[in-house]
Amino acid sequence: MPASAPVPEMADRAAACAERLRAADEVLLNSHIDADGLTSAGVAASALERAGIPFEVNFEKQLDEEAVAAIAATDYDTVLFTDFGSGQLDIIAPYEEAGDFTPVIADHHQPADAETEYHLNPLLFGIDGGSELSGAGAAYVLARALEGDGDNRDLARLAVVGAVGDMQDTDGELQGANQGIVEDGVAAGVLEEGTDLAVYGKQTRELPKLLEYASDVVIPGITNNRNGAIDFLNDLDIEARAGDDWKRWVDLDAGERQKVASGLVQRAVRSGVPADRIDRLVGTSYTLLAEPEGTELRDASEFSTLLNATARYERADVGLAVCLGERDEALTAARELLRNHRRNLSEGLQFVKNEGTTKEEHVQWFHADDRIRETIVGIVAGMSLGASGIDRSKPIIAFANESAEEVKVSSRGTGHLVRDGLDLSVVMREASQAVGGDGGGHVIAAGATIPRGTEDEFIAECDRLVGEQLGKE
Repeated sequence: MPASAPVPEMADRAAACAERLRAADEVLLNSHIDADGLTSAGVAASALERAGIPFEVNFEKQLDEEAVAAIAATDYDTVLFTDFGSGQLDIIAPYEEAGDFTPVIADHHQPADAETEYHLNPLLFGIDGGSELSGAGAAYVLARALEGDGDNRDLARLAVVGAVGDMQDTDGELQGANQGIVEDGVAAGVLEEGTDLAVYGKQTRELPKLLEYASDVVIPGITNNRNGAIDFLNDLDIEARAGDDWKRWVDLDAGERQKVASGLVQRAVRSGVPADRIDRLVGTSYTLLAEPEGTELRDASEFSTLLNATARYERADVGLAVCLGERDEALTAARELLRNHRRNLSEGLQFVKNEGTTKEEHVQWFHADDRIRETIVGIVAGMSLGASGIDRSKPIIAFANESAEEVKVSSRGTGHLVRDGLDLSVVMREASQAVGGDGGGHVIAAGATIPRGTEDEFIAECDRLVGEQLGKE
């Protein structure tokens, strides 16, 4: 691996994994279906192709016993898992021992209690997989070891999209090993890192909508208030319109952006928004320089949302194609899926606003049954934490029916709660196992699958565990 590798602690293991892949007749690449999983697959597929290694791609919503058994029944002697595999090592290990296939894993989730030789996971090297390196980041470390036609540093752009999609920029910027990948992307000329207003939609949303839906920092009279946002813009000395149309953030010059940002800070101060919240109005932006300005692909956050809109609706092939550079039919299909995704998220958020949450002592929750798709209920839960009327002092837990026998669980917290000790990966894992299910994830966002009918027992266990973590029991 090059001396300039962004994560030198993982270099030797990455080199061994790369050597195993080069020795394979053909590789089956398996990945998860969220933005991090899609970018992981995009990074790995690009690297395999450049290295001249034949491969096929498969996506799984959940890497369970059934999925691994199906993989073992194929003729592939080498199987590459990206953005999952570590937590399923106990399922994979028996098939490896039986000689069905050799696993190569590039993941960042908590490993199960089993071992395998070709296992590339930041947690094995003292690096936080929840905040310092995503699944796409692990795939990128592997890609740098594979090299091939070039040094693969251009793939840093996808790794950054994956990290942002995995919410690893929660504190305003990517940190730790992720920062090394950012530096690679900047050096390769495919990425720009800058300081900007920390709101979603700077490339594509008209200004009033940009401010109305910017709910990470709630500013009274502007957040969730379109008329208030319009009045705010009209009071500023800027050209916020182009003819009859509102401009987007990307259409403003530097001086106009500064006036909007300063105005928001002043409004927040006058409204009594806490100083630590006001600080979060500004953060680090990651711009993909090869993509057209004013499109979803230009900004890492908007790119990740576009990808979520594909695989979560059984169109992972579309998301992967976009990651691999297809910009005609694939991008058109992705944008149509994104429009549908936004409608579903809006309806889901409205459902939560109407129904509210049930508050326990330390957690709050809602059960969507079949009214929110189980593949997006976690996103809705996260959005709900920024909505008016929802308590941000407690993590939120969301249920949605997955099948006749099982319920999908998603949980989301805040950076403040995590700093106080919240670890939802532990909560989801232990509470789900207590009711005969399974779960895991990251400290700020995690999920589980549990038997239907066990929700009350599960919530009680979650409430107890969160109370212990936050020192309230």
